[in-house]
Amino acid sequence: MTYCVGLRLKRGLVFMSDTRTNAGVDNVSVFRKMFTWSVPGERILTIMSAGNLATTQAVISLLDERSKAPAERNPSILEAPSMFQVATLVGDLLREVIQVHGSEGQKAESTFNATLILGGQIATGGPRLFMIYPEGNFIEASDDTPFFQIGETKYGRPILVRAFEPEMRFEDAIKLLMVSFDSTIKANLSVGLPLDLTVHERDSFQLAHEMRIEADNPYFQAISDGWGDALRLAFQSLPAFQFED
Repeated sequence: MTYCVGLRLKRGLVFMSDTRTNAGVDNVSVFRKMFTWSVPGERILTIMSAGNLATTQAVISLLDERSKAPAERNPSILEAPSMFQVATLVGDLLREVIQVHGSEGQKAESTFNATLILGGQIATGGPRLFMIYPEGNFIEASDDTPFFQIGETKYGRPILVRAFEPEMRFEDAIKLLMVSFDSTIKANLSVGLPLDLTVHERDSFQLAHEMRIEADNPYFQAISDGWGDALRLAFQSLPAFQFED
């Protein structure tokens, strides 16, 4: 399993993903699930993946190949004129890879399905965020739904629903994501550190910030400990339950 979140803020986009993959409790590995492409001054794109590792690696490798190959080897996400068309290209490719993997080659114990979060900005428009399903169709973030999660979503969702604000600073959004990921990591062994973080600032068309958060990161440890303490204090401050006689 995995956990990835994309936030759409007024200031831009924030992405965070874990790196744990597992095929049983005795086969746990670390794989990157966040990938970025850019054309300086013109576009920046980030994709996060959840699902079958062979499928997601095939999709990312094909996107890489098309972005670096000669011009006749289109379509390329670095040439699509809008974020909607980038989402369409990625969705079509995801569907094709799943169909090929599902009908050819060795069989896996799990299905070849995968789900993607795509976000970015092209100079012709503003920052946009999409969630792409295995069937190749997708939905776009809006004012009513300003963030997307994929993977093991249920443990980290409550804090996002309660505390997320589109006007947040990037720093506050990252703090919120760390709480969400800490809650998920503590509840599910299939999600784990290190975490990858990427920030797109509106109209910059380059990475504003990119980092990997390791298990010994002092800020993440402070967030984890502080959130646990805060929850205990909040619980103790609630009115006591009393049985009716």
